[in-house]
Amino acid sequence: MTVNARTYQRSDGDAVGGLGDCPRGSWPLWARWNDELDQHYTLGVEEELMLLEPHHWSLAQSSDRVLARLSGELSAHTFPETHAAVVELATGIHPDVGGVVVELASLRNRLACELGAMGLAVAAAGTHPLTVREETEVSGAVRYRGLNDSMRVLARREPTMALHVHVGAPDPGDAIRLLNGLRRNIPVLLALSGNSPFWQGRDSGFASARTVIFQAFPRTGPPRFFADYADYVDTVDELIASGAIPDPSFLWWDVRLQPALGTVEVRVMDAQSRVRDITPLVALIQSLARLELEGDASSVVPSPEVLAENRFLAARDGMDARLIDPAARCLIPVRDMLDSLLADCRPHALALGCAGALEGVPRLAAANGADRQRKFAALNRHLDGLAASFADQFLGPHGRASVAHDDRRRQSDPTERSGTCAAGSHTPVPPS
Repeated sequence: MTVNARTYQRSDGDAVGGLGDCPRGSWPLWARWNDELDQHYTLGVEEELMLLEPHHWSLAQSSDRVLARLSGELSAHTFPETHAAVVELATGIHPDVGGVVVELASLRNRLACELGAMGLAVAAAGTHPLTVREETEVSGAVRYRGLNDSMRVLARREPTMALHVHVGAPDPGDAIRLLNGLRRNIPVLLALSGNSPFWQGRDSGFASARTVIFQAFPRTGPPRFFADYADYVDTVDELIASGAIPDPSFLWWDVRLQPALGTVEVRVMDAQSRVRDITPLVALIQSLARLELEGDASSVVPSPEVLAENRFLAARDGMDARLIDPAARCLIPVRDMLDSLLADCRPHALALGCAGALEGVPRLAAANGADRQRKFAALNRHLDGLAASFADQFLGPHGRASVAHDDRRRQSDPTERSGTCAAGSHTPVPPS
């Protein structure tokens, strides 16, 4: 099992439709559920990161060159994305929030260090605040050349960057329960994680402009409610067996199943500029997962129309949003919804060992990434330094200073190489 999988075996074509009555062993190959880990609530994190030219903080269309030059250890955790200015950093598998966050911070440190040796910088946010479509290039990776052919002009819009959290579910029945339950919380997670207010040099009016830009792709947004795993397989196999899409990774839903990994992947959140903002989000998702499977989770199934409207309101207004309460049929502050969720999640966070991390959620709710970006713009009266501020936040309190120190050390001692950067976790990430 690996957190990041780029290829899957497709169905052999024998099971095309009517899979609901098929025994588990008769599922198409893409739907065979990975249960090797046999542990619930394990975690893996993927974050899409922007490559930057540090002289003027524009996007560096360099992912092909960067990926070819990374050290062996780091290359096992770093992958191409749709756009040539973006790479994806992926952790290994961890049982707890602390472990996955420590590894992510270490991987960030190593990546920034190795990129610094290449004359580049790296940062995280939902969008680059100044880039425009004309500057965009598509990655040269095989998957994304094919995506470019399929999506055409949609693949050549400005890059967007997201944070993905995988939660382990050894049983596909439990995975469907998680998918159905977590979709209810898509708007709250989106409001909390909004970190892309600026688009093409202007304030978009949205806390998460990334959401509305990315939804130009097909197969995005909330998944529908599925009766069981057979219902899911039957539905998705119509797309795969027909050849319309190659595999389930071309479903870009806000929450999706990853059968080859044995995980439920939460994808609705903007990339976070600081690791300290990722920590409470991961804790909230892990706690919500346990609440869905072992607690008194809500039995309300919001209609597709309510879920879609709440998602729009959350993307637009962030933590100032007022969302539809489907039971009361009125608008209520998203902050009230979040407070209720936190109260439900705290016992589960305690059982999982992430209670302290969960208590970071109110801090993030008080000033998320979108709020901080707008504050920066108001204080500076322009956006020119905003991308540089993302790079400063990427490594935590010491920012780029720690990378600069490592660079000076390598220059003064030729024996120092990028390997002097803090190594990432040795959690194995086997090839997918």
